[in-house]
Amino acid sequence: MKHILLAIFLFLPAQVLAQHNHAATQPTTASQVQFSTAQLKTGIRVRYAYKGDPSGIPVILLHGYGDSWFSFSPILPLLDNKYRVYILDQRGHGDSDRPLGNYALKQFAEDVLAFMDAVNVNRATVVGHSMGSFVAQHVAATAPERVNKLVLVGSATKIRNNVVSDLHREIRTLSDPVPEKFVYDFQSSVTFRPLPQDFLKSIIHESRKLPARVWQQVMTQMLSPEADVQLTKIKAPTLIIWGDKENIFPRSEQDALVAVLKNSVLKVYPDTGHAPNWEKPERFAKDLQEFLNQTATAGTP
Repeated sequence: MKHILLAIFLFLPAQVLAQHNHAATQPTTASQVQFSTAQLKTGIRVRYAYKGDPSGIPVILLHGYGDSWFSFSPILPLLDNKYRVYILDQRGHGDSDRPLGNYALKQFAEDVLAFMDAVNVNRATVVGHSMGSFVAQHVAATAPERVNKLVLVGSATKIRNNVVSDLHREIRTLSDPVPEKFVYDFQSSVTFRPLPQDFLKSIIHESRKLPARVWQQVMTQMLSPEADVQLTKIKAPTLIIWGDKENIFPRSEQDALVAVLKNSVLKVYPDTGHAPNWEKPERFAKDLQEFLNQTATAGTP
């Protein structure tokens, strides 16, 4: 049960992808995404994926805990090339640097701003899933002039709750090498139906890049009081996406986000869990692009 809860919180279901969007299971073709690295003024080197028109509307995608750019691979083929999309491997994750410490969410947010400087992006729409959504909140609260619009997926007003505390206890038992069975259980238990095996293998490969110390330090920092965001400082139009089968961050948290983020709209995906961008990639891409092209208004459609 602990493994099931852990996986639901941190990773993204993909069985709908296999059944309804075969193209999204092969997101890494050269025509769809390219890769590069950037040395940031925060002192780390980040690897990132990118696609789209270099002069297009900039969009930055931030993955969840233990994940990488691959988190958003299902939606990349579905996004219009008029957008300039960047997907970071955040510090400690994927193929970016893994410093010995400094994993506070504020430091993740500083990386995002430093990345924007490195690629000459003044303002962007910032999209975050799970852990990435809290990083995105920090970016929008600390540098509102840099965030054009904000998208929060599988998010909440704060990370700490009883379920996440249980997950922390599980993570603290990890040691190197992090067992493949742990990662397999961690990933394969997130959906109502099994993940496609080729997709699951790729997720496991990305997750196993993290040493135990990164799993542990990031989780500890996410549960610290410093992880909380002064949400009233966020002024950007905000789209909140939530699956009604989500059982880590409940509907009450989504309503609380809408209440405090006055320029926000909530979209509820039926029969969807913690990661709508995997379970409903076509709808997610459509909603994201519509949001990019219009001003969000308060309410709950």
